[in-house]
Amino acid sequence: MLLNHGNEGVNQLDSSLVGEAAAVITSGLWTFSSLFFTAAGRRIGSLSVNAYRTVMAVGFLLVAHVVLLGSIFPLASGGQWFWMGASGVVGLGIGDSGLFAAYLMIGPRRSLLLMALAPIFASLGAFVMLGETLPAVAVLGIALTLGGVVLVILEREERSGEAPVSGKLKKYGAFCGLVAAIGQGVGLVLAKKGIELNPAATLNPLSATLMRMLLGAFSLWLLMLSTGRLANLQNAFKSREGMRQTAAAAFLGPFLGVTLSMVAVTYAEAGIAQTLLSLMPVMIIPVVWILYRQKTSWRGILGAAIAVIGVSILFLV
Repeated sequence: MLLNHGNEGVNQLDSSLVGEAAAVITSGLWTFSSLFFTAAGRRIGSLSVNAYRTVMAVGFLLVAHVVLLGSIFPLASGGQWFWMGASGVVGLGIGDSGLFAAYLMIGPRRSLLLMALAPIFASLGAFVMLGETLPAVAVLGIALTLGGVVLVILEREERSGEAPVSGKLKKYGAFCGLVAAIGQGVGLVLAKKGIELNPAATLNPLSATLMRMLLGAFSLWLLMLSTGRLANLQNAFKSREGMRQTAAAAFLGPFLGVTLSMVAVTYAEAGIAQTLLSLMPVMIIPVVWILYRQKTSWRGILGAAIAVIGVSILFLV
């Protein structure tokens, strides 16, 4: 299903503002979905959560696609399927697998610190593949936003009490985290390439998300089954509470969140979109304070404030 560039609703607003707003909302959705993913992971394991969330997201997307667009599968060209499929494999298959492996080896905070590199890879990829260049003010906004995110993550690292990690395991974990950052950044650029492949029209964000999720889920399940994890998946399915939590996370994250991320990459520059999609470490601060009364030091609050200033600059570009 295609969405014509002449869509009046989008033309009434600054298209870049629409994309940037969608990216910030996506970060918020991913923040809340992470709470469900964490709870589900403790019950059925992070790898099983990652596998089942993609299947559930495909189910949500298929229903939404039929109800809203009138067809089960997107009406797209072979080229569009190729680029969106490549985005799904690179971003959701390889990238997310690397992130979950990094979580297991070096912990979530160190992993998120490496994921702060994703906007850099997205900007480089967009420059090479799409010819996108960012003005100096946008680069300043990205730098401030990422600097604030890194400051928040480092503050939480010092207070986390995480067990020390051996040098060898840290190297493997850092490699997986780097793979995740590259996968997420480049995957976003590949999606933008597919969305804008037809100069006369762009893919509807819902269609783009479904195409991306289908190929991503296929590659992820192929990896899980080829590495002998069928028994883990079967055992995980028996946990009703774990599956309910996974379903809630899949609805907020891979369904609503990823769909809005496709809106973001459609209307905003790839580097800016990826930066605004990386705000979860900052957004989690008020959430965990409200829900769990977990306090943050002034250093963490300062990092959040710097990130907000960076986001404000990006919205003014």
